[in-house]
Formats: sequence, structure tokens, C-alpha cells
Amino acid sequence: MRELDEISKEETKDYLAKGWLTHDGMWFYDTYKKFGIDVANKLNKEAVESMAPFEAERTKRVLGVEDEFIKSFNELKELLLKALELVLPHSTFGRLHFDVPSRNTIHWEWENKQCFAYKGMERVGIADKYKCAVIFRIECWLNALGVKHTVKPVIDDCLMATKGSCSGDLIFYYDI
Repeated sequence: MRELDEISKEETKDYLAKGWLTHDGMWFYDTYKKFGIDVANKLNKEAVESMAPFEAERTKRVLGVEDEFIKSFNELKELLLKALELVLPHSTFGRLHFDVPSRNTIHWEWENKQCFAYKGMERVGIADKYKCAVIFRIECWLNALGVKHTVKPVIDDCLMATKGSCSGDLIFYYDI
């Protein structure tokens, strides 16, 4: 058996992130089984929205962002990408791609059928009923940070389940 100091930082991060994703998925599944899909979707989004201010502040602190407000688009882009890399296991983060197609816009795209939430919901047969909370989580972070934005397309249902792919734009409405 390996000693704890023999386990790399990346292995530790992936272990903890996968544990969080598993807990999140099982919480959703058990809520769905006991109370139905509508309650599970509602409570999931409420929990994401409630935890976003804590996550946003902790993320800023751990990444060393000292300013209260994000002052530039590049700083915002860097914070979002690092935050996602911090909370997602490498195997998941590596399947989510970003680019900047125009000023103040971040485009995201999941590899085909590779969103962790979609895969979990598909595994239990409810992907077509799942209300996406993945991009919603990012939106809640942005709200907690005081960043004015729009997401296109507007997401409610799982895009992977309803459209066969998941991609879109985060558009920021101020000169940063």
C-alpha cells in the first residue's frame, strides 16, 4: 500500500473531485427516487444557487484573487477556467473545451456525450428529464461575483439529451 505522501497532487485532486461528483449524482438520484424528478431538479438547482457564493469566494481566495471585483475579461476568463479545473477531475475537465470567439464571449463545448451530468443521468435512464445544473453552476458563480452576463442558448433541459450536443456562449455585458 502506498503512503499518502506518495500520492500526487493530481491524483488527490481527482480522487476528491470524483468523490464530490459521485456524492452529487447519488444525492440527485436518491432524491429523484424518493420524491420524483421535478423535486430533484428543483432542489438541485436551489442547492447549486445556495452554495455558489461560498464557492466563488473560496475559489477567489485559493487562487489568490484579492480584488473584490474582476477587472478585466482576461482575469474573468482565467478565473473561470482555473475554477473549473480546480473542481472537476482531470478526466472530466479534459472533455470540456473553451475558446474566445469574440470580445467578452467565452464559448464552451462538451465532447460528444461526455458531460459528467449527462452520463450519470443517462446511466439511470432520466437524461431526458434532467434540468441542467452544470452551466447553471457557472451562471451562479458569475452572479455571486457580480458579473453581468447572458448564456446562449438559454438552458433548462439537458442539451446533450435533447439536442445531441452541448455547447454555447457565456456573453459578458460590460467593458472588462
